[in-house]
Amino acid sequence: MVKNIKYSFLFYFLISIFFVGLSQQKKIEQKKEELFDIKKEIRLLENQYKQKSKKEKKSYSSFLNFNKQNYLLNKLIGSLKKQEAEKENQIKRTKNDISKLEKEIKSLRKNYSKYVVSIYKYGQPSEWSIFFDLSSLQRLFLRYKYLKEFSKRRKKDLDKLKTSKAILQNLKIKLDGEKREKQLLVRQKQKEEKDLLKNIRESKKVLRVIRINKSELKKEISAKKIAKERISKLITKLIEEERKRGEEERLARLNTKNDINYEPGDYNVDLSTTGFSSFASLKGRMRWPVKKGKVIKKFGKNRNKRLNTVTVNYGIDIKVFSDLNVKSVAEGVVSAIDWIPGYGSIVIVSHKDNYRTVYSHLDKIFVSEGDHINYNFGIGKVGESIDGFVLHFEIWKSRKNQNPEVWLAKR
Repeated sequence: MVKNIKYSFLFYFLISIFFVGLSQQKKIEQKKEELFDIKKEIRLLENQYKQKSKKEKKSYSSFLNFNKQNYLLNKLIGSLKKQEAEKENQIKRTKNDISKLEKEIKSLRKNYSKYVVSIYKYGQPSEWSIFFDLSSLQRLFLRYKYLKEFSKRRKKDLDKLKTSKAILQNLKIKLDGEKREKQLLVRQKQKEEKDLLKNIRESKKVLRVIRINKSELKKEISAKKIAKERISKLITKLIEEERKRGEEERLARLNTKNDINYEPGDYNVDLSTTGFSSFASLKGRMRWPVKKGKVIKKFGKNRNKRLNTVTVNYGIDIKVFSDLNVKSVAEGVVSAIDWIPGYGSIVIVSHKDNYRTVYSHLDKIFVSEGDHINYNFGIGKVGESIDGFVLHFEIWKSRKNQNPEVWLAKR
């Protein structure tokens, strides 16, 4: 019985390594394709900037170019960080597999050495010698059967030992490969982080020029009008996805037992918020998303005296001082990360009871879509926009945007 368990262990061990390897390879190929597409888009933006005239390089369109490059670089860095973490987990799993197999080989060697010692002491069991040693026919038969089985099991152990050694060698080769891949990911991440810092410096140079140019400033206002609608559509899309997922889960409970062919929908991230604490209870006492800041554009209509324009704000704009870190105002799930002209890189977090918060004008992002985050979790850092270091912050209840100042604690 023990022997059968051991053989089953080796069989399932081999099968698990095979299928895990296939799954990992598929994920690696998907990631490579995603990274290739991001890098391709970054190269395209770089070439577009290079082809601009000297005057165009100091325009609002150039600022948007750098701004989008920063978003893509953040996305690239986030993906590389995730791959690095996954690779570290793979290394741990492979080390664990090696440890298990080494124990198995040690046990096999021990069993087989006992057999070798037995043969050395008593000689190879002969089928005919037992006839001269035993008087009872029944005992004769039992001993013959035992010796046959004993010899057969030792041969299996020897075959298994050889197979296990080969697997162990392959696992060690795999481990070396995984370590090299992790080092490569670390170097790639470091390079992209350098490129991001370089782009941030270049975008600041452009900002200094366009801040004193009224015609360029008006382009920002026009971009923000379009951006508001894009954020609203993005919120609507997230609501619809959550509704569909809820319907899928309901149908799954009803149909899974009766319909073996039933297949639920495929979604990129799990937006479930059922396990979170109440968001509505935070009204009037919510911690601010930044440590120190002042509201420079309120919710609703705002007049720009310099440009003599009136714009509608779906949230509030908070001028940030010293600490640029942006924190989540409540526990939730990161449901969208996007780039929108006028608001730059944005992160949307879904909370319980169909509430969502929006954080934009970020130049560094520390989270990925699908991340479940706690209150006060670091989302990113505020980037420099035309108005300075300003965080644009919104709160939505379903499709209706809320006044964040009503929710935030008084300072």
